[in-house]
Amino acid sequence: MAVLPSPLLFLASIPPVTRGFTAATVVLSLLYAWLVWTGATVNAPYLTVVPGSSLFYPWTFVTSVLVETSIFELILSLIVVPPSLRYLERVWGSIETLKFIVVSVGFSNIIGFGFNWIEFIFTRNADLFLYGMQYHGQMALQIAILVAFTQLIPEHQVQLFGVLKARVKTLPMAYLTLSTVMTFLGFQCPWIIIQFGWFVGWIYLRFYKKNTTDSVGGVDSYGDRSETFSLISWFPPFIHYPLGLLGNFVHSLATRLHLIPTSSADLEGGLYSQVPGGARAEAERRRAMALKALDQRLANTAAPPAGNSRGTSPPKAPRAPPPAAAAIPSSPPAPRAERTKSVGSEVDIGVQDSQ
Repeated sequence: MAVLPSPLLFLASIPPVTRGFTAATVVLSLLYAWLVWTGATVNAPYLTVVPGSSLFYPWTFVTSVLVETSIFELILSLIVVPPSLRYLERVWGSIETLKFIVVSVGFSNIIGFGFNWIEFIFTRNADLFLYGMQYHGQMALQIAILVAFTQLIPEHQVQLFGVLKARVKTLPMAYLTLSTVMTFLGFQCPWIIIQFGWFVGWIYLRFYKKNTTDSVGGVDSYGDRSETFSLISWFPPFIHYPLGLLGNFVHSLATRLHLIPTSSADLEGGLYSQVPGGARAEAERRRAMALKALDQRLANTAAPPAGNSRGTSPPKAPRAPPPAAAAIPSSPPAPRAERTKSVGSEVDIGVQDSQ
């Protein structure tokens, strides 16, 4: 009979960042629900990002990810995000996972904040764009997690709700398409934050995430510069050329301004690291080449001694028979002897045999 582990053992098996993030999500979401139920606040600008008030509550650019404003959003986030973070934390470690959460959520909210202020400048509608928008929840983090899974396990197949089957690499663009449709239908907040989360998550994983476990010679590599994770790989082929020109221009400009970290491993290969484990792959390639060279050297050492091997004298060429014997051969001459017309050719043959 199988014995189920106790709840304490199960909680202890969860990595610390995932455990703390989940607990904080439950606590702050229930706190927001209690505040709304008691009528103390409607938007709670000290818990969520409200563009007209967030300058006075800067911590909300990060902590708003811990607040879900409806029971449906809370349940969906608890089903999807904690298992995903648990996987990422075991692959990346706690520090890198925490940095990924903060960067993905914080910069997405900052972009949304700035976008709403631009809309206010052009429309002068403060009630809608400054105080009518409330960014909260984990939509930006969800799309960033999908981008990370596309990088790590793109061909993995998942089953949604027991019916739909899809590969991991198709999920980010499907979620992004849903966000675009909902935004055009007038539900800008919070659906537009998904687009910002996708872009921020890709930028961070592409250029800035430190691959501390994949270093060659003690040099750390950054990001994933492979072609399969490039910007144009997310879009249809007909826009690859203009998008590639724009991306190359922005990348060259950012490089000149030293906004993109580089490492000697990148410069040594003349290219970017090919995969998140690119440095590890390079080390494995060099190790395989060294083993191949060693095997060839051992094979040459174990081969039987030849005429040109060291420590052995080359066999002497047989002397030419005396004239009497050469005049009456006991057997038909070999084809090689028939081709010898002169003494010079016989010398050539002797040198060839000695070699």
